Amino acid sequence: MNVAGFGQGGQEKLKASTVLVSRCGGVGGAVAYQLAAAGVGRIILAHAGEVKPSDLNRQLLMTHDWIGKPRVECAARRLKELNPWLDVQAVAENVSDSNVARLVGAADLIVDGAPLFEERFLLNRESVKQGKPMVECAVYALEATLTVLVPGRTPCLRCLVREHPSYWTRRFPVFGASAGAVGCLAAMEAIKVLGGFGKPLLGELLTCDLRDLHFHKVRVHRDPGCPECRHLPA
Repeated sequence: MNVAGFGQGGQEKLKASTVLVSRCGGVGGAVAYQLAAAGVGRIILAHAGEVKPSDLNRQLLMTHDWIGKPRVECAARRLKELNPWLDVQAVAENVSDSNVARLVGAADLIVDGAPLFEERFLLNRESVKQGKPMVECAVYALEATLTVLVPGRTPCLRCLVREHPSYWTRRFPVFGASAGAVGCLAAMEAIKVLGGFGKPLLGELLTCDLRDLHFHKVRVHRDPGCPECRHLPA
């Protein structure tokens, strides 16, 4: 609360906020952990499947003793160990057509950490439909991208990525440290949006290459032909 421009008012805003984290893996798990530490009142975790040994190089909310058990339950347990006052809703499902409206509708802000663009596009569609801000974060090997999408004010994801990238498959190269780095930055963007302070990455895309610690920020604009958000006022 001693951070300039944040104060008690910012902390109260975090406490009153609900964040949906789609996938609590390498990126999403780091986001969820930092949001829990910061005092966000409620976090909805959406992640199906069971913990596997290959998860443990990057998914810091997963533990070796939980191998073979539901990922989302392990993540919720770890967050409650950190912050017992946190309200965690563990949803053992990945985002799909059947649940996206309900999940997005229950949140004030979305964090998109899904490994599949099918899920990312669903979250984007529902974010635009419901007017919910979304922190869009991704990592591939040692490269990461980050931006904040606000319907009507910034581009949406489909403005920036029209089709599923051909190189992006279900299993892709990643270091846990790369996922954690972009996850922490994404959590800070979420805190700024929810707390109403600082300058979030609105209309700006941050790219970073951790091979040489090169960071680059570029302006991005709405696509007037975007299939998702072209109907929104300019």
